[in-house]
Amino acid sequence: MEKIRMVTPLVEMDGDEMTRILWQLIKEELLLPFVDLKTEYYDLGLEHRNETDDQVTVDSAEATKRYGVAVKCATITPNAARMTEYKLKEMWKSPNGTIRAILDGTVFRAPIVVKGIEPCVKNWEKPITIARHAYGDIYKNVEIKAPGAGKAELVYTAADGSVTRETIHEFSDAGIIQGVHNTDASIRSFAKACFNYALDIKQDLWFGAKDTISKKYDHNFKDIFEEVYTQEYKEKFEEAGITYFYSLIDDIVARVMKAKGGFIWACKNYDGDVMSDMVSSAFGSLAMMTSVLTSPTGVYEYEAAHGTVQRHYYKHLQGEETSTNSVATIFAWTGALRKRGELDGIKELMAFADMLEKATLDTIESGKMTKDLALITSLEDVTVLNSGDFIKEIRRTLEGAMK
Repeated sequence: MEKIRMVTPLVEMDGDEMTRILWQLIKEELLLPFVDLKTEYYDLGLEHRNETDDQVTVDSAEATKRYGVAVKCATITPNAARMTEYKLKEMWKSPNGTIRAILDGTVFRAPIVVKGIEPCVKNWEKPITIARHAYGDIYKNVEIKAPGAGKAELVYTAADGSVTRETIHEFSDAGIIQGVHNTDASIRSFAKACFNYALDIKQDLWFGAKDTISKKYDHNFKDIFEEVYTQEYKEKFEEAGITYFYSLIDDIVARVMKAKGGFIWACKNYDGDVMSDMVSSAFGSLAMMTSVLTSPTGVYEYEAAHGTVQRHYYKHLQGEETSTNSVATIFAWTGALRKRGELDGIKELMAFADMLEKATLDTIESGKMTKDLALITSLEDVTVLNSGDFIKEIRRTLEGAMK
């Protein structure tokens, strides 16, 4: 069989631990036999990031801006224990955070729905995509622990020297203070990314905040979304037959629980952090969650939503068998290949991505799966496969479909 040819390379970002092992197996078994794979390779494994003083992460993000589509393996964000384990020069930042900042990206996460892994919410029939605004709020906060009585103030000093001052609280005893911020530019970028992605996948967009209580902060999010929608996207949404809907965050949550799914839920940073885990868990497993980072300029970076599967990696190093779920990592590759095919007009590449995803789901639905899925499936008489055998079984299913 002649391999499918590519024109423009993907930016390939390799990663760490067990996902790095799976990454190579996926390429060897599911990609290279069928696709003349073209990638510009960057090793984002922690050891190489340390060797390059994390410059490789910056380089990979800049390459993504040039080529437009990247696929990323899960990576370690080091803590104190990792500092010792990997003999790091310093505690390097999260690669995802660095890439997000350079691309000005928004993260969209959606569960992979497969027969036999039913959502905990019985009426959810289609995936719910979470769009998280990955800037500001408590993630870039400033905190003070007030030791005793005193006055806390919010002070803004403008460039011209003028001062705006608001009293936060008059403390009569010890307490805590938190200052958070966001920028109009970041919120506007988030809004555009959400509207563009909704048009891209032809789904309704929901957004919720607490503007009745937060009459300046949350209201600013509401106003900017409405402004961007009215001025730039209203007609496009109407032509596509999709809608934009805003409500209070508590009302949105209530509606989500009663909905059938099949829409994008845009969330402020903290809401998105919490709700993405809630949605992934309710749909079955974080290992069955896709993640795509998109920029307002139309740049895409695909990855699995989970981490490096450290526990399985240590078992692997000891020569023990593992049964690690590679589905989300496979779907990262298929998402990137499909988008590359779409941008380059290569229908065969897009069709291959669809076939590989179907082969992956068909393998699971036939009762052959990794241990994490076997523990929660409603299917009977399932076969638990180890990490490598699961990927090889998907290849057999794929080759069978190609005959």
